[in-house]
Amino acid sequence: MNLSQRQRTGEADQMAVASFVLGLIGLLVFNLVLGPLALALGGLALVRGTGRRGRALLGLALGAADLAVLAGAVATSHGTLWQLGG
Repeated sequence: MNLSQRQRTGEADQMAVASFVLGLIGLLVFNLVLGPLALALGGLALVRGTGRRGRALLGLALGAADLAVLAGAVATSHGTLWQLGG
């Protein structure tokens, strides 16, 4: 394995971990932003051949869960849990 392949795999591994972490955090806050980011990073990690396939798949699942939580909150009229400016 040459340097370029190792670097690409390392970057894919970092994307897989970032996808997992962002998806997990997105369940609590900023799910509108963090959910799609988790989906994108998880997908890219899988396409680039990550060695952390499980983390990438968990990131995809958590990103989808973020969006499901957002949809549920909006459907029950609790879309915003805080008020901005009064």
